[in-house]
Amino acid sequence: MAAVESPSRKRLRSEHVEDRKFVKESLPNLSDEDVDSKVGYESVSSANDAPSYLQEHKKALSQLYTRSVEAKIWGVAAKGLYMTVPPKFYPEYTKPDGASYVYRELDFWTSGFFPGSLYLLLERRRKYSHIIGYACKYWTENLHKNARLHTTHDLGFMIMPWAKLAVELNHDLRALETIKSAANTLFGRFSKKMGCMRSWDTCKTKNYHFDDMNKDFMVIIDNMMNLNLLFYAASKTSNRDMFSAAVQHAQTTARTHIRADGSTIHVVVFDTQTGGIKHRITNQGYAHTSCWARGQSWAIAGFAETYSWTHDKDFLDTARRCADYFLARMPKSGIVPWDFDALEAEGPTQPPDSSAALIAAYGMLLIHRASKSLGQSSSYLAEALKIIEVVCTNQMNSPTKFVTSRQVVDTVEHGTMEELALQVDLEAGETILNGATINNYEFAPRRWANHGLVYADYFFLLTGNLLMEMGIGQLALNGN
Repeated sequence: MAAVESPSRKRLRSEHVEDRKFVKESLPNLSDEDVDSKVGYESVSSANDAPSYLQEHKKALSQLYTRSVEAKIWGVAAKGLYMTVPPKFYPEYTKPDGASYVYRELDFWTSGFFPGSLYLLLERRRKYSHIIGYACKYWTENLHKNARLHTTHDLGFMIMPWAKLAVELNHDLRALETIKSAANTLFGRFSKKMGCMRSWDTCKTKNYHFDDMNKDFMVIIDNMMNLNLLFYAASKTSNRDMFSAAVQHAQTTARTHIRADGSTIHVVVFDTQTGGIKHRITNQGYAHTSCWARGQSWAIAGFAETYSWTHDKDFLDTARRCADYFLARMPKSGIVPWDFDALEAEGPTQPPDSSAALIAAYGMLLIHRASKSLGQSSSYLAEALKIIEVVCTNQMNSPTKFVTSRQVVDTVEHGTMEELALQVDLEAGETILNGATINNYEFAPRRWANHGLVYADYFFLLTGNLLMEMGIGQLALNGN
């Protein structure tokens, strides 16, 4: 009997045909042969990819899907639902040894991650989907206006974690328009002369400052993660110029931010007048010549995502180089440090960064999937699972649980009634993870280290959902 193609594989094959067409149209200088060499068919990874890995890691991986994970996200979300208006402040981090979130304004770059976590919860759990869906809408109501922020490059972080899933899960047309608007805003920061988008307008630390946009054009490695917004919007609108700008930004970044050994530079300052490089510096790492771990992870994931849109193998090779460097610098403990050179110079008392670990693991899963689709061997799944296991074993906060109780409510139609209430006990901490480090740079205006962080939790959920999509998460849950 002939094999029946699964719906997911059929969908990916169809998307592959469309991708090839769009790449050809967006990069017209490529010959058909060049397009064929750059476009790979990313099939859905089979659970058969890693049965031996699962036997070793399945207990830790099951922690990605516990009720405690859901309870922590829902417990924070429920607080917002008690407000009379949708939230205007969003969770960012917990203080070291603290249990409760510190909140930031809605136009801060991390505002999209908690709503994104809610949507990831909605994606994986359809039970109670109506109330989770309501929370998703409520928590994002005030974020649509961020699409018009012209002063930041972080629109991808602020919009895509929640808006993309709103479109794909709920066919939310308002979210799609927000994505298009945000992409146009971000596209406005692109400079043909520099071949990339401006990241920061200004920057000030205790030992340097850049405050003249007419002289200085700053680009940070983090910006690779915002290209997803441009690629997605370009695919929905057939905007070839936008697609091309994202490609050029990635090409420029590969040339200017990646060292010969595969390590990354955090900030490159260009001369606005000449287009030449004035400075290569750090803003969050140990030193200008060091390798800040989260910057390295942004590069791994960012170039892997860019490959998934362009199918240009140069980007996949860059992602691999960055991943290989990351893995080569990992300490024996497997706990990712905030900066690889800080750990080497200062010793094991240096703080870790669980966010860097999970962002890197996410990127490695993408590299593995791309490699398998090209018929190539890959060790990146095994390495990603090791990283995730270390985080699950060493950097998870104490579990949180749902608490059921009975409450009395007054109704118009039925008078006083008793109903079951579902609440969350958050005394164990509002974040899923600890061990993150926002910024430990010696000359930073403020330093935060070894704490909970909203985007560490977001990438924890994202890697869990990606493993489910790859057919691996289910086996961890089923114990097979």
